[in-house]
Amino acid sequence: IVEKYSVATQIVMGGLTGWCAGFLFQKVGKLAATAVGGGFLLLQIASHSGYVQVDWKRVEKDVNKAKKQLKKRANKAAPEINTLIEESTEFIKQNIVVSSGFVGGFLLGLAS
Repeated sequence: IVEKYSVATQIVMGGLTGWCAGFLFQKVGKLAATAVGGGFLLLQIASHSGYVQVDWKRVEKDVNKAKKQLKKRANKAAPEINTLIEESTEFIKQNIVVSSGFVGGFLLGLAS
């Protein structure tokens, strides 16, 4: 659909959508980092003050269990991920002008 427009229009469309995506990614990323960091800080303060006691052996056991589950799921999802990568690569090859505009806009959106 985009191929019928001029190269300049394609770059502008890609750049504008990329800037919007980058800007939103930056804002959401900051919010998530603040929430996770703040929660961790509060947990550490509560632990240091004696309000919370952490059973580190249990935490280690649960983390190891989660690692095993993630490895199993990752092995099952590998063919799906490869298909997604191939489709994405093909899309980028077919729409190289819009894709390059999107990448540039995305980087500008992250920086603003």
